[in-house]
Formats: sequence, C-alpha cells, structure tokens
Amino acid sequence: LLLLCYAEEAAVLVSGLKNTDVFVGESATFTCQLSHPGVKNVQWWLDGSPLHNNFVTEISEQDGIIHTLTLNDVACHDSGTVTFRAGSLTSSAKLLVKGISLLE
Repeated sequence: LLLLCYAEEAAVLVSGLKNTDVFVGESATFTCQLSHPGVKNVQWWLDGSPLHNNFVTEISEQDGIIHTLTLNDVACHDSGTVTFRAGSLTSSAKLLVKGISLLE
C-alpha cells in the first residue's frame, strides 16, 4: 500500500483592498480575493477595532475565496484604515468619508 501526502499550498492574496472615497451617508465596499478557500481566522478591522456583521457592517464571503466588507450609512468618523486579515495574510486600504459641502 502506497500513501502519498501532498502539502497543502498556502493561500495567497490574488486581489487586495483598494482605497475608497465616499460621501457621508453612502456605503463603502471593500473586497479581497484569496487564491483558494479554507483559510482560517478571517477578520475585518477599522482603525484597529474588529468589525462584526450587523445592520451597519455587512461581512460576506463567496466560495470562501472572495471576502467583502460593506460599511453602510458612513459618517466622517468612519474615515480610517480598513484591514482584512486571513490567517497570516493582510491587506489594508484607506477609507475617506467626505462631508457634503453646501457651498456651490
């Protein structure tokens, strides 16, 4: 009996986060793509604080490969650094929330 063991190839980031500018009250969406599913300890952060799925923060994944964060109804204080972590992989991008000028 011959048993063959293959080392599982480590996942890599295929596509990282991109800086995003939105206006107050809009939604900001960030997407990260991994090379393959099965990566443990996936977490989203905003300025060092962990984010959780709720009515303002939508966290989803598709096929374990495409991970998406949507921040709804953003305010100026939401501006900061968004970070995606999956195992030892990390990607970060800036979120800039712009106020609406009443001057024309």
